[in-house]
Amino acid sequence: MAEIPYKTALIVGVGSGLSASVARTFSKAGMNIALAARRAAELAGLAQDIGGKAFACDATKEAEVARLFAEVEGAFGVPDVVVYNASYRTRGPFIELKPAEVERSLIVTAFGGFLVAREAAKRMLRMHSGAILFTGASASVKGYPQSAPFAMGKFALRGLAQSMARELQPQGIHVAHIVIDGGIRSASRTEPADKPDSMLDPDAIAQSYLDLLRQHRSAWAWEIELRPWVERF
Repeated sequence: MAEIPYKTALIVGVGSGLSASVARTFSKAGMNIALAARRAAELAGLAQDIGGKAFACDATKEAEVARLFAEVEGAFGVPDVVVYNASYRTRGPFIELKPAEVERSLIVTAFGGFLVAREAAKRMLRMHSGAILFTGASASVKGYPQSAPFAMGKFALRGLAQSMARELQPQGIHVAHIVIDGGIRSASRTEPADKPDSMLDPDAIAQSYLDLLRQHRSAWAWEIELRPWVERF
């Protein structure tokens, strides 16, 4: 299997689920790992487990994102892999949605992705290499009832990724959007005993992220969709 050509990964929007699995998988592949979230203290255990470092950052704030990249550079050097995993979801009947919550969903899910990706691209363009990965969802391609804000944010993030891929991949930067189409298994959310593997295993998703990084540039994917074998689509 191809070696990973990257040295340092910055994962933005880290929690205890998918992003933690991505961090562990990337670390096992030999990369330095920088973890970013609004409450960095909550990442201390994970950072220690993988020999990484946690950073506090609100990805919706331009100044904080710029500071994050400067701090990561100081600790590990320029990150040559950046994963944007942050999102915000609000639900409800369309006419009852609160504008402030809808705005928050758009800002965290899409605008934050833009800010993080812009800082990453500035640095990667100088190196003519790097990878920027965006975590999508079923809502990236399907707008569900009572979930308009999430669809708005995820559709926007997908559009950002597609536009960036077309502009930046010819300049050596691999941009990819991963559609997670289905529920992700966790300690508090498991599939029924009579439906094994009907939810996505976060470690299996993380392996797909790693596989993207192994792709040769003659056959880069800009988007992949991951779903359990029983999921309808």
